[in-house]
Amino acid sequence: MPGRDLETLVTSWSYPTRILFGPGTIGRVAEACREAGIARPLVVTDPELAKLMPVARCLEALASGGLAPALFTGVRPNPTEENVREGVQVLRTGDHDGIVAIGGGSALDVGKLVAFMAAQKRPIWDFEDIGDNWKRAETAGIRPVVAIPTTAGTGSEVGRAGVVTDPASHRKRVIFHPLMMPKTAILDPQLTLGLPPRLTAWTGMDALSHCIEAYCAPAFHPLSDGVAVEGVRQIHKALVVAFEDGSDIAARGRMLAASAMGAVAFQKGLGAVHALSHPIGAIYDTHHGLTNAVLLPYVLAHNYEAIETRITRLAAFLGLPQPSFGAFLDWILELRQRLGIPHTLQELGIPRDRFDELARMAVEDPTAAGNPTPLTVEVARQLLEDAFTGEGV
Repeated sequence: MPGRDLETLVTSWSYPTRILFGPGTIGRVAEACREAGIARPLVVTDPELAKLMPVARCLEALASGGLAPALFTGVRPNPTEENVREGVQVLRTGDHDGIVAIGGGSALDVGKLVAFMAAQKRPIWDFEDIGDNWKRAETAGIRPVVAIPTTAGTGSEVGRAGVVTDPASHRKRVIFHPLMMPKTAILDPQLTLGLPPRLTAWTGMDALSHCIEAYCAPAFHPLSDGVAVEGVRQIHKALVVAFEDGSDIAARGRMLAASAMGAVAFQKGLGAVHALSHPIGAIYDTHHGLTNAVLLPYVLAHNYEAIETRITRLAAFLGLPQPSFGAFLDWILELRQRLGIPHTLQELGIPRDRFDELARMAVEDPTAAGNPTPLTVEVARQLLEDAFTGEGV
């Protein structure tokens, strides 16, 4: 168990960048760019958000601050290497000296990856987050990034990695480098007011799964544990409110904070929820947060013996009646129902015919190592079956 070998433990803990938090902070984006050395930013977003208020406000604030922004909108919901390659070409052609990434996790990830790959000669897969692959990178020429989330889910604005789908293998791969960390993250809850209820729910459940899996990961990282449990508490207070009343600025702000907290916490590790969700998303193009939400209770139930004490403590921290593992699991199930989350993979439209393949891919996913109990192919296959039939919770 974590803690019993502290006499000999040597590890490394890193915490994020500067965060500007609060309504109206989008107005400081030009200031953040100048402080990062950016004069000609490439604004990276998705094609739908490019038509809406958050991007318009961002471009207006950049222009009024004396900067000369350009716009790149080639971001898919589950980004591919092609999206990154096209962004790098636009950046180089326009001689842009930095990135303003605005949007959900996909836009933030692509923005960070474009900034990183602009300096590289190797293919992107050479920097997958395995071992010391990041040390292969050329650091001169990595562009600075200012990150602005418009959803409260991935927390990519405070992360040093990006997730990108490899179309050849249908796998989601994590590309990592310390210099991918944005120089400033701008968390402006006003930019999330237009988020539809279903996306509020799906992205909020993504943040919740980050906090819970990080808290349950077996590594010794008490800083991340503290951030994770407070992140869960913020979501407990705010997610239903934000879902039912999207104009509640306080709830929107709490969810943005919790999203960033989840991403800070999961440097400790994730687990089987993400290990299973990544291949499902890569093959079936499902929304990542929604997929996590469907899988979460089945993974919690499977990990019961390893996490009962921790989850009971978390239930007490949330103030749940008669705090216990069962009370916490009941809260998760009730929350999903209230948010309109499907109970099974079958309802999500995922067929059984590739479960063997998905199980093998899950075990190979880097997040599998953080599960509190060993994730074997047999276990992953059974979890998929449970999540398909709805049994076990």
